Amino acid sequence: MNVPEILIPAADAPAQDGQPAVVPLRKRVRRLVMQLGPSRMAATILFLIIAILVFNTGIRSPLDRTLLANALGNLDQMGAKAIGIDIAFDSPRPDDDLLKAQLRAMKTPTWLAYAEQASNPNTIFYEQQKFLQSYIADVATDKTRPTSVLFRTDDDSVIRNWPDRPKNLPPLMSNALAPVDLAHASFRGNIRFLVPARAAAGQEEPVFANIPIDTFALPMDAEMRAGFAELVKGRYILIGGDIIDNDQFNTPLSRFQDAITGQHETMIGLEVHAHMLAQQLDKAWTRPIAAPALWVLAILIVLAGGLTSLIDLRARWVALAFLGQMAFFIAFPFWLQGRGVDTTTLPTFGWAIGWLFGYAAVGTAARTVGSRQRAFAQSALGKYLPADVAAQIMRDPDQLSLHGERRNIFCIFTDLEGFTKLSHAVTPETVARLLNEYLDRLSDIVLEHGGTIDKFVGDAVVAFWGAPLSRPDDGPRAAAAALAMYQAGEKYRVDLAAEDVPPIGMTRVGLHVGDAIVGNFGGEGRIQYTALGDSMNTASRLEAANKGLKTGILISAEAVARSGRDDLVPMGRVTLRGRAQPVDVFTPRPDLYPDQRARIAALVAAHTAGDKKTYVTCATAIQADFGQDAAIMFLIERLNETKEGESYVLS
Repeated sequence: MNVPEILIPAADAPAQDGQPAVVPLRKRVRRLVMQLGPSRMAATILFLIIAILVFNTGIRSPLDRTLLANALGNLDQMGAKAIGIDIAFDSPRPDDDLLKAQLRAMKTPTWLAYAEQASNPNTIFYEQQKFLQSYIADVATDKTRPTSVLFRTDDDSVIRNWPDRPKNLPPLMSNALAPVDLAHASFRGNIRFLVPARAAAGQEEPVFANIPIDTFALPMDAEMRAGFAELVKGRYILIGGDIIDNDQFNTPLSRFQDAITGQHETMIGLEVHAHMLAQQLDKAWTRPIAAPALWVLAILIVLAGGLTSLIDLRARWVALAFLGQMAFFIAFPFWLQGRGVDTTTLPTFGWAIGWLFGYAAVGTAARTVGSRQRAFAQSALGKYLPADVAAQIMRDPDQLSLHGERRNIFCIFTDLEGFTKLSHAVTPETVARLLNEYLDRLSDIVLEHGGTIDKFVGDAVVAFWGAPLSRPDDGPRAAAAALAMYQAGEKYRVDLAAEDVPPIGMTRVGLHVGDAIVGNFGGEGRIQYTALGDSMNTASRLEAANKGLKTGILISAEAVARSGRDDLVPMGRVTLRGRAQPVDVFTPRPDLYPDQRARIAALVAAHTAGDKKTYVTCATAIQADFGQDAAIMFLIERLNETKEGESYVLS
């Protein structure tokens, strides 16, 4: 930047070893602002602050005007570009004549602070204004003129923007020292406050360096004056007073520091003028954000809140996403400010409300839709799975394997005898109604007993236990369901007899246990959760074998061993159609007494062992007791036709 350096003589701290005094270090938190905010202007400003105290009367203590006159005399010979004095000469002093004479003799453009009671009713009294006007009029020349030092703070007592230029006041100090182009003469944007740089030792250097005023007020020989001239020549010099409680201002930097560290630090008016002059010389005029851009940003922030609510991740990742956005929203204004955008009027609070609104609105809508979808999914699962299993899978979907896996399951196949004949005798609408009613009854039984409905094949129901979730009592549940499904079929026959439709037969049930591949099978467009394997085929063959054995339910010996039931009676050993290995089959007979079931078991055991005497005795007794029981009578008939230990082959 081709900008003249600015020199502010100031500070009531004495020089140390001939070097300028160092002001207290800025807080560490301002380093963050330095990194995010505007770059530091390459200029040096030396503070020459004269201590001026404010008493309860509101009257400032007298200034050592001899000291100031001597300093101005030396500075005037050092080639300064311009001098601004932020000290109001509003009360008389014995050494006024010396200072006035020096001010009249100034060859360097010198600007004296001017204020009016109308603009500063709390700090300027009428008598003070009169004296100040008279004083400036007495020293005014083409080089010594008045300048306005008026500031305006926002409603929260923070100075952020350049002040207005009342027509009754002289030009603002920064405009007076370095005349501004007409395009920015009425600039009202925010002040660009520079931030300290890091020193080599890791500490922060003040933005504007400090030199005590008495350094320049000392008598100087030609060599001393030449040395100081190298520092002063071609620079702007600001001289001011550190007026306690009266000339202290809150700035965005001090507010930021206060919010982060809890330590409050204000800025004197002279330093505010220095920042404004640096901004003007650097032509770092901030520009407001266009209204359309604000709308776009607001919409993006609302969308960000809404999208955050849709993140389906673990809580820590959602928290990280939230913190990341908050960090961005905090850093973004600093980034804009560093690129010359006025961010002091950004609606940050409104944006925060917009983000929360987007998060809450979209999140609520998503949860509503999600709960409906969840309810629908759980309801759909409930058509095939028990309610508790469906709820458990909804809570932990990983339990539902989406690929085929080997599981040990209990399989049930059913078939309704005579339904095909009935379907040809009634209207399609009647068929649909009767079939749905029948399948509803059997489906409810499967779900009530904790089973999974695999599929419906016409009037047949295919179900299994042990997948997608297995339970220790799957065997007893499946066996109980087999009996209940048969009984429901019998009840349906009775209910159907009251309607004008052809009669139907019994519901035949087959139950087997074994390994199967369970999972989702199908093409890209459609899949079905089902079980495949030899155990399913065996259950189907058992269901079909009921017709040949004149039974309603057939359960394999493997399933019986895990059924936990004591009302099962053996139906002998049979070779199922399409199978080479014989199977011992059983049927539940809760209608028989225990001794009757024991007699049937003894009959089958005697045949298997080749004990003819016991076999004949048992057969004779059973025929006497069960002469009307077709299944038992056919059992004896089959056993009579087969050799000891052999199986009955079903064709």
